[in-house]
Amino acid sequence: MARERIVIGLNGSDDAELLIRRAARILEGFDGGELAAVHIRTPEGTPDESPQDLEARRRLILELGGTYHTVSSQDPALALLDYARKSGATHIVVGQPRRRPLAGLVSGLFTGGTVEARVVRGAGDIDVHVVPRPESGRHPQRRRPDLGRARVGVGFGLAAALPVLLQVLLAAFDHSVATAVLIQLAGAVGVALLGGLWPAVVGALWSSVLVNYFSTPPLGDLAIHDPQDLLSLLIFVGVSVAVAGVVDRSARRSKEAARAQAEATTLGELALGASRSEDTLEGILAAALDVFGATGAGVFSSRDGQADGDAPASGTSAAPAAPAADGDGRFWRMVAGAGQTTAWSPGAAGTAEVVDHDTRLVLFGREAPATESRLLGAFAVHVKAQLERRQLAVSRREILRLAEGNTMRTAILRAVSHDLRTPLAGIKLAAGGLLQRTVTYTAEEERELLETIDECTDRLDQLVGNLLDMSRITADSVRPLLGPVRWGDVVDPALRGLPVGSVRLDLPANMPAVEADPVLLERVIANIVENAVKYAPGTGITITGASDGVGAATLDGYPSGELRIIDHGSGVPARKVLAMFQPFQRLHDRPQATGVGLGLAVADGFVKAMGGTLTAEETPAGGLTMVVRLALSTGSRGARHAAGPRQEVM
Repeated sequence: MARERIVIGLNGSDDAELLIRRAARILEGFDGGELAAVHIRTPEGTPDESPQDLEARRRLILELGGTYHTVSSQDPALALLDYARKSGATHIVVGQPRRRPLAGLVSGLFTGGTVEARVVRGAGDIDVHVVPRPESGRHPQRRRPDLGRARVGVGFGLAAALPVLLQVLLAAFDHSVATAVLIQLAGAVGVALLGGLWPAVVGALWSSVLVNYFSTPPLGDLAIHDPQDLLSLLIFVGVSVAVAGVVDRSARRSKEAARAQAEATTLGELALGASRSEDTLEGILAAALDVFGATGAGVFSSRDGQADGDAPASGTSAAPAAPAADGDGRFWRMVAGAGQTTAWSPGAAGTAEVVDHDTRLVLFGREAPATESRLLGAFAVHVKAQLERRQLAVSRREILRLAEGNTMRTAILRAVSHDLRTPLAGIKLAAGGLLQRTVTYTAEEERELLETIDECTDRLDQLVGNLLDMSRITADSVRPLLGPVRWGDVVDPALRGLPVGSVRLDLPANMPAVEADPVLLERVIANIVENAVKYAPGTGITITGASDGVGAATLDGYPSGELRIIDHGSGVPARKVLAMFQPFQRLHDRPQATGVGLGLAVADGFVKAMGGTLTAEETPAGGLTMVVRLALSTGSRGARHAAGPRQEVM
């Protein structure tokens, strides 16, 4: 059987959710199917349409597993039927809007019936479901663009004064009734251009009185004896009112078009910034300050319960000290802000626009007029998108962290299952040989077996230590005890167990102390030196350092000291330098018996935990130089970290 496909016709009115849910209920009665919501946008638009409503219905249809489409057409019925036929629809769901009797009669005379009636007639074999729109006790009214109180007030003043001035001008010469009517008509048009319809109507009536009294025989009397003069005055009043209405409508449409162009430009910039990932939440709020002329803008979120743990939003010049609570016990905290902001809750000063049930976009310092509600709603939609993008970014970071942890656990299990078994096998073999009662070993052979056990035990201890250290670094649980440490105090213990003469020390005298954890720093040096001995044996390894911070890069604005571990081996290709510090990496595919590849990764993690850096440089004569750089100590334990980054004064 063919799958059912239900097309929902939307026009921007407030019954969209009812139509979508009714269509979903119809689809439940079939064995599978598809939902498609089609928003028919007409040039006239819908008076009560808002960007938040459009976004809400789009999300609703997507949550129900359907698709959302937008079609522009001057004929909604024809556009809906055309889309339904092209998409293979089996059902069409439309609403039956509330219409006044006169409006319905005019629609039937000039367009052939209402939209839903025309859809029913033209649907053919497509089933049409007409959903009555519930009565809400109110009828949406088209909002007239405001020309401004000052402009309308001036228009009324001009309507009172201009006809008098024109009549004084007419009194200066002989004129006919037609001449007086035409001159006063020109004045009515001028009043309409400035003040709109009602000042022009008042001016036209006032002009008709003046023309009747001063220009229509008998003069000085409001009575009219000639029927033609009466007809002229009536035509004058009618034409004046009609022309005033046309001029008023044109002026208002011009202002509305200019406002729409400005809104379209602003929305275009927001959309372009979003496509380039430049449309940050703070950027949207900063743009709102310029567009709406507000002194501050903030995004406030509410939640039930206590307000503990809420941190003030960053990037604001006046963040609220604590979230504000409304009458329902919901606390409103600022998520982001720009300009001068204060604490806010419903009912407080500021223009608030609904982003969603728990979020508001608030403008401070200015009440946004009703004519700007659509643009403010568009900003609210972008704010919601940015909040969702933030949430997605947090989820992505958490997923990456979990993925990295999973990779690390997998690698550790692999190391445990293979690399750790090598020293265990050596210990087992040597210990098993010593336990053989039927075999007699010489003193040298016994010593050799014992040395094997000792060597494998040390190797096993080192591998387990590196695995545990890497696990701590991955879990971000390394907490160094920082304090003044001299390089010489940790270098000598780090070289214990290495072959005599394999490393040459060339440390300058009186090297200043650095801020470090002595235990972690000893492990860092030991791992780096062991790595150099492993990969550059017999080439001569030198440990040197700088006696002061001159020439060394600063760390958070502080001078640093450095230790250089230099070898003259084959070096590392530039493309592999970054990978060298990754866990479980071995250079040149060395055999598994040489380790699990954690030495440099552990060293790098410990150095970063102490606030320093570990870098690799090419040795001038060939080989690799590892540079450990730590901030110079201030003389007290943990003083630099307690003070935070140093601020440079220009």
